Amino acid sequence: MIHRIDRLALELPTPKNASPNDAAAVQELLGGKYGEMSTLMNYTFQSFNFRGRKRLRPFYELVASIAAEEYSHIEAVSYAINLLLTGTTKRGHDPEPGPLQGAVDARNSYHFLSSNQAAVPYDSMGNPWTGQYVHNSGNLKLDLLHNFFLECGARANKMRVYEMVTDPTAREMVGYLLVRGGVHVVAYARALEYLTGVEVTKLVPVPDLSNKAFKEARKHEEKGLHRKLYTFSDEDYMQAGLIWNGPHPEDGQPLEVVKGSVEGVPYPDLEEEPQLNSPGAEDYDPDMFKDIAKKLGIKL
Repeated sequence: MIHRIDRLALELPTPKNASPNDAAAVQELLGGKYGEMSTLMNYTFQSFNFRGRKRLRPFYELVASIAAEEYSHIEAVSYAINLLLTGTTKRGHDPEPGPLQGAVDARNSYHFLSSNQAAVPYDSMGNPWTGQYVHNSGNLKLDLLHNFFLECGARANKMRVYEMVTDPTAREMVGYLLVRGGVHVVAYARALEYLTGVEVTKLVPVPDLSNKAFKEARKHEEKGLHRKLYTFSDEDYMQAGLIWNGPHPEDGQPLEVVKGSVEGVPYPDLEEEPQLNSPGAEDYDPDMFKDIAKKLGIKL
């Protein structure tokens, strides 16, 4: 079970201008082969299907806690896409003047034809995410090796998207994910070291460029976010600390397991888009629930 909190993992700036083609590029980090949907579903199924859990509990708890964090990463990428798309079309109820004509030249028309000017579970070219991206062999060594490779591949894609897209909103999101994804790279490397004795952490960073080259990542590392593994649980998964410990392989600072989740911030307010019939429900009266809320003690 996932304990969901109504907050976003990081604060994203509001773009000054709509950037639908930037949003299309960022889609790779959501629904691409190495995107956040892939990391979420790989680790989720590996944790669901983990056999021999009692004997190998620390490895299970490491994978399970990282799986929970990936849910928050899907949110972060989705909100970055949504913010980049805001303002692409003209708001209004009248279809006659063609309020969506601003989307004709957008590279990913699915953002407007199949969605409400918002994130979709596709890659940067409009190919839908597929469960074929999920690797769950059941062999612990093979799955951990795959996870290390997956995180390194994801890191490469984040770096490339950063260099493609100069919008501050996109770069802020990518910088955060470079740091948190870097935690997962090191975590799986450490797990392989405990399991096999091979010093996998000597390979990092992959690709070679340090996170310190990205100012949006650098500020998070200065706060120590690259050293913290969150359990995303109030009580469970602390045995992940049997693997996540010792010095960080890049700067030598101590690794730390943190009970619970990142603090997060309020979500960006995504305004209505009537030209896309989103959300519609024009007859809804918000006052209808006020009396019920008062009786139930629910604060509106």
